[in-house]
Amino acid sequence: MKVTIATLTLAYVLSQFYRAFLAVLAPLLAGDLGIPAEALAQASGWWFLAFAAAQLPVGWALDRIGPRLTVSGLLAVAAVGAALFATAQGTGQINLSMALIGTGCSPVLMGSYFIFARMFPPRVFGSLAGMVIGVGSLGNLAASAPLAWAAASLGWRGAIWGLAAITLLAAGIIAAVVRDPPRVPVRGEGSIFTLLAMPRLWPVLAMMAASYAPAAGLRGLWVGPYAAEVFAADAATIGWVTLAMGLAMVAGNFAYGPLERLFGTRKWLNFAGNALLLICLLALALTAGRSLALSAVLLAGVGFFGSSFPMVMAHGRAFLPPALVGRGVTLMNLFGIGVAGLMQMATGQIHAALPGDPRSAAFTALFLAYGALVALGLALYLPAQDRTD
Repeated sequence: MKVTIATLTLAYVLSQFYRAFLAVLAPLLAGDLGIPAEALAQASGWWFLAFAAAQLPVGWALDRIGPRLTVSGLLAVAAVGAALFATAQGTGQINLSMALIGTGCSPVLMGSYFIFARMFPPRVFGSLAGMVIGVGSLGNLAASAPLAWAAASLGWRGAIWGLAAITLLAAGIIAAVVRDPPRVPVRGEGSIFTLLAMPRLWPVLAMMAASYAPAAGLRGLWVGPYAAEVFAADAATIGWVTLAMGLAMVAGNFAYGPLERLFGTRKWLNFAGNALLLICLLALALTAGRSLALSAVLLAGVGFFGSSFPMVMAHGRAFLPPALVGRGVTLMNLFGIGVAGLMQMATGQIHAALPGDPRSAAFTALFLAYGALVALGLALYLPAQDRTD
């Protein structure tokens, strides 16, 4: 089982890379293919929406088929998408490739969570879930300064070709070494509608929808255009800013599990962390354009406090019946990833609707949009029932 978890965690490194690499490549794609930031926001949105659309089928497949074939088969689709990206000549191919990559990455994290939920005590689910994301965030780091270096040395096409080959190799390794948990009886286990009929899940789904999008959207794309358009930062500087935010996200993912054990609550830990996320977003809106260093610190705060995903997942996991674990964790992931994709497209429209100088006005509106989402999520999460196992 250790080999299985290690292999799936390494595959999640790739998933994290693919959701974040456009922030570094944005200036290069604008120069080479003439693709503006708002068009790349649409492409990033297609990654998230394709990822989200696959969640319910992935949940069914995890429960019925198991993680080995589910993850390996779809990860091969991500390799095809990366190859298409490396050959892209325009916006249409970029959009299609991002959708294929998103579909291919859709089962990787949930495959790990499915195994944790089925094979480990519930009380350690949050810590294990955070560990996978924390280690997987190395992919987020690789999609910062290291990617900027690789793109400068090999060209952005050569760098992505290399990632396509690595992704295909990872799919083959998963098919060879991952072991599925024992099956559970499936008669009368219910369906996705059984989960939606559980009122205790609704506030958790609202928090999942609101908490994941800001860090994912800003790190996944907007850090690059913000630094370039407002502060005239070059690719290397953008790489360092995204690296700082990525390191903060790694630290945040590792921090939430121990904090749960320290304070003995999931609900109020999630609430407090996302309240601090809201403060960072409002501070970004109020200070947009003043200082790249200050913005980098606040973006790191967004990354750290916005890493509550595994703890929100652990909160919802505590209410799931055993036979519906796969569908339950993917339902929660659907809300997180789906809203992140919609927000990427919405913020792309905000960016396009506020052209000209000062460019900071567009990003002020963008930060406020993410802040409004988090504020709404906090309000809907207040009635949640706490559960710590």
